[in-house]
Amino acid sequence: MIFEGLPTTPRSEELVDKAFSRAARAGRAKRGHEAQESMLRTAGNVLSDNLENVVTSWPDFGFDVDPFYYELADAIVDVDRLRQALSQVMWASRQIEDLRDEYTTKIRDSDVDTARKHRKQAFARMADVMDQIGDDLRYIGDSRDQLKVLPDIRPDEPAIVVAGYPNVGKSSFVNRVTRASNRIAEYPFTTKGIQVGHFERDHVRYQIVDTPGLLDRPEDERNDIERQAVSALEHLADAVVFVIDPSGDCGYPLDVQLELREEVRELFGADVPLLTVANKHDRFEAVKAESVDATMSVTEDENVEDVLDLAVDAVGYEPDLPTRDGE
Repeated sequence: MIFEGLPTTPRSEELVDKAFSRAARAGRAKRGHEAQESMLRTAGNVLSDNLENVVTSWPDFGFDVDPFYYELADAIVDVDRLRQALSQVMWASRQIEDLRDEYTTKIRDSDVDTARKHRKQAFARMADVMDQIGDDLRYIGDSRDQLKVLPDIRPDEPAIVVAGYPNVGKSSFVNRVTRASNRIAEYPFTTKGIQVGHFERDHVRYQIVDTPGLLDRPEDERNDIERQAVSALEHLADAVVFVIDPSGDCGYPLDVQLELREEVRELFGADVPLLTVANKHDRFEAVKAESVDATMSVTEDENVEDVLDLAVDAVGYEPDLPTRDGE
């Protein structure tokens, strides 16, 4: 996952202590001008290199982050604020490099006592730069801690999103079709754990995603973070399976379930096929033909694979296969 491997972000004070401690050790090994220059260059390198590493460890939100993950990230943290913080940290890295080079020249062009004063002045100015980005480093660190737990969903693989009210059988369906390959985890934008599973058809791996807390109630009942997380799903879904329980045992009348279905259909738009699947078909006699595309009973293991085949057909994924000439 794109944010999972981000390293821990150091605090400003930690970096300053680390840089100046190493500088002191470097200075003890030398004398005169050489000691002062060694201390300056050590401190400058530790600070500038560590700050640059903080920035370069992050993907470029403008180029490297898929719209799905961009919107999910922005639902949890302020991506614009994060990008600004990263920019400020890179600025600080360059400023410290400039201070290192400026005061290296001054040390070389002065006597030993003045060289010591120049080195101390350089340290003070470096510490001042670090103070200026203290809040930025904290924001980057907090963002990293929140984003590293985002779901491991691959935007380059076909995805089927499962929607519908609670207790209609969505999770049972996902469990059934993915068997032991599903993963359940809690994420900051849901009240329950998102369930992500995988299955294969014709050597193509498909993702199937159940999103309790997001697509199991009307839009006006979601908070701002949940709405933006739902918006991210628009970039991911290649097909939607909307599960209904016509028996009403789920606690929601059929007409209310169909109202949510139309809201979900409008959310994803005409480009994303939506299949309506009636679960628990062993519990009712008939469903209006115009209301459903298929019926199944997950508990009785009836028609489940047929529903999955319909979903795969709806996705219509055609992998890019190499031709004989390699083009």
